[in-house]
Amino acid sequence: MTTFTKTPGWLDWYSGPSRPKFKLPAGAVDAHCHVFGPGAQFPYAPERKYTPCDASKNQLFALRDHLGFDKNVIVQATCHGADNSAMVDALKHSGGKARGVATVRRSVSDSEIQAMHDAGVRGVRFNFVKRLVDFTPKDELMEIAARISNWGWHVVIYFEAVDLPELIDFFTQLPTTVVVDHMGRPDVSKSVDDPEFALFERFMHEHENVWSKVTCPERLSIKGPKALNGEQNAYVDVIPFARRLVQKFPTRVIWGTDWPHPNLKDHMPDDGVLVDFIPHIAPTEQEQKLLLVDNPMRLYWPEALK
Repeated sequence: MTTFTKTPGWLDWYSGPSRPKFKLPAGAVDAHCHVFGPGAQFPYAPERKYTPCDASKNQLFALRDHLGFDKNVIVQATCHGADNSAMVDALKHSGGKARGVATVRRSVSDSEIQAMHDAGVRGVRFNFVKRLVDFTPKDELMEIAARISNWGWHVVIYFEAVDLPELIDFFTQLPTTVVVDHMGRPDVSKSVDDPEFALFERFMHEHENVWSKVTCPERLSIKGPKALNGEQNAYVDVIPFARRLVQKFPTRVIWGTDWPHPNLKDHMPDDGVLVDFIPHIAPTEQEQKLLLVDNPMRLYWPEALK
């Protein structure tokens, strides 16, 4: 049996999540989460930059039910490289309650794309975070984007705010819907009106095919998970950024837990607390329904809306 030693400093996912106080709307979708292995069944990629703890499909589905979600969107994690087997296996065992976002290489065949589509994959992820992946030539990524557009798939992009100026021209040429992970990882120590975040807002404003996940306060926050000095909620410094996007682009935002929270070393969030973050960024029932039901269904289950 293949064994893997977890990267030092990696925190195991939170094993006893609280039950959220916020009641999710019927049909809510956790639109950004992962499965890791188990490594003995689905080995991690030799070229990976980290080795995670195992986090199986059954554990993910149990969390889904505990938190009150109806569906999941499972995003291929970098530790599995372009071997989408663990993610596709989860889709096939979800009873139609999960869709997927894959990682593919230029060598992927049409028959492989079709097989993933049949399993429930609806997008590909391009990762530009330099500490996580090696650089893939942009011409290769553009070729992949053009091919997957024939299946109606979209492109998910993961980058850090400081790198947006050098990437934005490429992003605006992509021929698909483009979904940005984690608001482009803004620096929340800066003002929401800082030019850095203003560029991201302009990117969304000028390109109606661009969506954003208003996710990962636990990854972006400097203040951290505990309410301090009379503050009423955790991750308070992230709220203005996510709230701005929900207000300005209500039909192009989605939300997810990011379970099991890859590469976190400072603290591991309680997923129930993360769900209770939602009404702070989407306070009205209309905003909540768009964020959690209507928008992800339109992107991942459009056939159900016909």
